[in-house]
Amino acid sequence: MATQKKRPTPRRKVQTVDTDEYNKLEMYCIWLNEFYTTLLRAGFKHDIALALITDKDSYPDWVEWKIPTDSDISKYMDEDED
Repeated sequence: MATQKKRPTPRRKVQTVDTDEYNKLEMYCIWLNEFYTTLLRAGFKHDIALALITDKDSYPDWVEWKIPTDSDISKYMDEDED
């Protein structure tokens, strides 16, 4: 007797919330990711970079997790673009 093939189940589309704001947790996670990838690019090994990420005493004093305003963003935008 031949075995029946299982029908593939359709994948559900992931629902996301479309907002222009990040909450504090999202900003912290984004900063951690950027800090980790920067440490890797600077030449740190994965285990050392992870140790620096988990130790909050190693964070720089200037770290801020606030949302940039439009004036902050406009300083870095090219004026030549149309």
